[in-house]
Amino acid sequence: MAYLQLKGIEKFFGGHRAIKGVDLTINQGEFIVFVGPSGCGKSTLLRLIAGLEHIDGGTLTLDGKDITHLPSAKRDLAMVFQSYALYPHMTVYDNMSFALKLAGVSPEVIRDKVDKAAQVLNLTQYLQRKPQALSGGQRQRVAIGRAIVRAPKVFLFDEPLSNLDAALRGQTRVEIAKLHRELGATTIYVTHDQVEAMTLADRVVVLRDGLIEQVGTPLELYDRPANQFVAQFIGTPQMNVVAADKLGPVAPSLQAAAGQALPAGGFVGLRPEAVSVRHAGQGALSGRVDLIEALGAETLIYVTTETGAQLVARQNARSGLHAGDAVSLEIDPAAAHLFDAKGRVQHTGALHLL
Repeated sequence: MAYLQLKGIEKFFGGHRAIKGVDLTINQGEFIVFVGPSGCGKSTLLRLIAGLEHIDGGTLTLDGKDITHLPSAKRDLAMVFQSYALYPHMTVYDNMSFALKLAGVSPEVIRDKVDKAAQVLNLTQYLQRKPQALSGGQRQRVAIGRAIVRAPKVFLFDEPLSNLDAALRGQTRVEIAKLHRELGATTIYVTHDQVEAMTLADRVVVLRDGLIEQVGTPLELYDRPANQFVAQFIGTPQMNVVAADKLGPVAPSLQAAAGQALPAGGFVGLRPEAVSVRHAGQGALSGRVDLIEALGAETLIYVTTETGAQLVARQNARSGLHAGDAVSLEIDPAAAHLFDAKGRVQHTGALHLL
């Protein structure tokens, strides 16, 4: 049986239907990530689950119990916000133990719970410090620790790494992944950062305009997107999507690999690793280099073809090319995704990696 189940969840803000009948089943112990562009409804959906917003339609069930209209305090959930929301006049210990004290838990039990959480989060030496004496990453760990000591049925994270710099985001992301493995807790995590989604999630829920576009494992979404929106949203850099009529020289090989004609007025999608850059005259598509992004471990090469298609190629080797150089492109026809004029998938490619 589903541990957390959303059936037909709706939310209105005045006349605006922000969440449009969402159905989702979450299993116990899963790490679920809500991802999507700004305004898609991911944070609103999380707040509906948390009880911070009123559900206007549908039902929400947790562990067999209908919690649709229960107040937040009685849902047995714990939320970690984007802002740390720590009490500045309290020590780390007091911040982490505050909810337990309000609940009348004995000091001995509180001490045990806080000590265990602090040990897991490497906060033991900071328990007597106040938030202003901590780094941003340490403050976020305190906020996470405050949730852990409550031992909730579900952890909710609302973009918890957005206020951290790049190095701390990477470090804290690893800590959250390790924490999930150690606790085995059901976790719902909201982010706009698809790297976080791809690296943390058991399953990713892609939202757009208050609706779920696709649910699946990170690699399922990457390899078999349900539509053009998901295809371009998942992956960095995003999938190349080119009008089918701009790939004339390679159309026969694409059609042969797909076993069907290219969709009239439709589009072809190619991951950057399915595009290879060759010397001029050695590939099916000719063009010129627009930009080289040398990232060390990989190189991204942006090319505009003679047919007007703009493509980015990813390669592991470093490149001696420069902007303006004439080049040719080869593509892996078997890796091509075909979309109709409305962005619906017609054929899903399969990238052949060595």
